[in-house]
Amino acid sequence: MPTGLKLRFLSTADAPLLKRIITLYRAQGWWAPSDRPARLRRLIQGSHCFVVAEKNGAIVGMGRAISDGVSDAYIQDVAVLGSERGAGTGSAIMKALQRRLKADGINWLGLIAQDGSSPFYARLGFRELKRAKPMLSKGSHV
Repeated sequence: MPTGLKLRFLSTADAPLLKRIITLYRAQGWWAPSDRPARLRRLIQGSHCFVVAEKNGAIVGMGRAISDGVSDAYIQDVAVLGSERGAGTGSAIMKALQRRLKADGINWLGLIAQDGSSPFYARLGFRELKRAKPMLSKGSHV
């Protein structure tokens, strides 16, 4: 794990922490101006697990998993600030999520990789599913 990096799993978050996490979501283009902190609070509470990476008191990365809690989980919202990419933060987040899910007895882990990010996930043990295609319902947005 990178020097000075601290990983913390959340089940809830106070207003200042929510604000710091929203800053990271916005940096990724994943947070609409109409989205409110209560939405993030529900997102954290509704996730199987939600992890933040902190360095010198700043949130520099995050990731989460959604799951049925029994057999399957999807890793989502893995993000690292541009200034921290390439330093091992993303790998530390992914490994922490994988360890947590395996410890919870969940052995089927999936994700949808953004264009160009497949090599990152492949280094962490993920592979492309042949004969499968991610799909999104009409009216949904990314």
